Amino acid sequence: MSLRFVHDGSDALPRVAFAVGRRAGPAVVRNRIRRRLRAAVQHHESLLAPGGVYLFGGDAAAMSESFPALVEAVGTLVETVSEERA
Repeated sequence: MSLRFVHDGSDALPRVAFAVGRRAGPAVVRNRIRRRLRAAVQHHESLLAPGGVYLFGGDAAAMSESFPALVEAVGTLVETVSEERA
């Protein structure tokens, strides 16, 4: 998993996008990875910075990882970005 963050300088709601490459598998698998990532990010919505643009990248490992571990990994990525901004 990866996370790219850009602050656009506004106080608008944070924007979140998901990128899953074709190497992760067929469309059905890529869509499921996106849904899992989206659900994991929802657990950490309060940590997302206003005016932030987040791009989460996932691969095939996000499919085999347990959901609690995925939520923890997403939380770690978001917290890392929050600490770097501070």
